[in-house]
Amino acid sequence: MRGFTRRLVAVAAAAAVVVTGAPTPAQAHSNDSYLKVAYFTQWGIYGRDFQLADVQQSGAAAKLTHINYAFGPVTAAGVCDSADPWADWGTSFSAENSVDGVADVAGQPIAGNLNQLAELKKKNPKLKALISLGGWTGSAYFSDAVLTDASRKKLVSSCIDLWIKGNLPGLPAGVAAGIFDGIDLDWEWPGSSGNAGNIIRPEDKQNFTALVAEFRSQLDKLGRTSKKKYELSAFVPAAPAKITAGFEVNKIFRYLDFATVQGYDFHGTWEPVANQQSALRVPQGAPDNPDFSVENTINAWIAGGAPKRKLILGVPYYSQGWTGVTGGRNGLFGAATGPAPSTFGGGTEDYKRVKELTSQGFKVHRDVLNGHAWLYDGTTFWTYDDPAVLLQKSLYIRLKGLGGAMMWSLDGDDEKASLTKAISAGLQ
Repeated sequence: MRGFTRRLVAVAAAAAVVVTGAPTPAQAHSNDSYLKVAYFTQWGIYGRDFQLADVQQSGAAAKLTHINYAFGPVTAAGVCDSADPWADWGTSFSAENSVDGVADVAGQPIAGNLNQLAELKKKNPKLKALISLGGWTGSAYFSDAVLTDASRKKLVSSCIDLWIKGNLPGLPAGVAAGIFDGIDLDWEWPGSSGNAGNIIRPEDKQNFTALVAEFRSQLDKLGRTSKKKYELSAFVPAAPAKITAGFEVNKIFRYLDFATVQGYDFHGTWEPVANQQSALRVPQGAPDNPDFSVENTINAWIAGGAPKRKLILGVPYYSQGWTGVTGGRNGLFGAATGPAPSTFGGGTEDYKRVKELTSQGFKVHRDVLNGHAWLYDGTTFWTYDDPAVLLQKSLYIRLKGLGGAMMWSLDGDDEKASLTKAISAGLQ
C-alpha cells in the first residue's frame, strides 16, 4: 500500500506540474497553515444517525481546523433563525452519543447539537466552529434581506445576536455565546438560480459585497468588545456564469477570511450521460465543451482577482450514480437510463456505502492525469472521490498555492474517517 501511495504521489505531482506549474517556495504555504474545513449537517442526527460524537470518535475532529454547522436559514422577515431548534439546542444525547461520554440531564442550560459542538471544541481547542447561513433550501429570501442598507444591518444584527452572542429563544441570555467563532455565508446563489422559488435580482451582485462588508463591520465591532477575532467565510459556486452574475470578486475578499469553492456537482443524475462530478481537469473525450472541472473553476476565481491563499477547494464525500449505462469508456460518458438506486434516492450515495461496491462486482477506474475515479459494473456507474483522489487533490492545492480543502459533508465518510485523514495527510 505504501508503494502504491508513493507512485500515486509521484504521478499526481508530475501531472500537476505539467498542467499548472509548481509554485516557488515563497508561494507555497507553510505546512501548518492549510485550512481543513468540514460541514456537519444539522439533520444528520436523524435518518443518518451521525452525531458530533462520531466526529470525535473517528478521529476526524483532530484533523480539522474548522467545522461548519449547516444550516441557519434567512427568513422572509429578513432575519436569521433556526431551521430546527430541537436539533440545535433542544434534544438530549445519551452518554454513547455525547462527545464527552456523559449523558445530557434535564435542566442543563443548553442541549442539542450546539452543546455537543461546545464539547467537541473543548476536546479540540484549535478547532473553530462557524454557523453556515442559507444552504440550498435556506437561501430563498437572501435577496430581499440585503436589498437596502437598513435591511442588511437588520439581518446581520439578528444573525450575530442569535448565533454569535448566543441569545437563543426561550433560553437564558447568552447561553450559546462562544460556541461559534464566526459566520459562513451559503447564499445559493446571488444573481442566479438556485433552489426553485429563490428570489433573484441583478443587484444581488453588488448587494452581496455590501452584505459581507456589513458582516465584517459588525463582527469586528463585537470583537473589539470581546477581544476576539470572528471569522467570515462564504461558499461560492463553480460555474463561471454564476461567478459573473453574483460576485464582485475583486472586492469581496477584502472582507472574507476565506471562501470555500464548490468543487463538485459538475455533472449529476439530472443529465442523461454518466460523467464525472468532481474531476481536477476535464477528461479527454468529454462530451461538453466548455466543461466544468476543479481547475477551470479555480482559474476563473483567480482570473477575477481572488487571492489564491483565500480559496479553499471543496471536495465531495458522496457519489453521483447512473444506471442502465451503456457505451462510453468503461461507462464514462455512456448513455444512462436514469439515476442509480441509492439509500436516500436521487442517485446520490455516501462514500462509506459506495466504497463497499468493490466487493459486489464493481471495478475501480482511475484517470490519474485528470484527477477523478469511478466505479462501474457494466450497468451502474458511480463517480466519486476516494482517499487516492483526495491525496491527488491535496497535491493540487499545494502546487496551486491554495488555502486548503473543504469537505461536504462529514456524515458521508466511513467510520475510520478515511477521507478526512487522507486530506489531512496530503496537507501536512
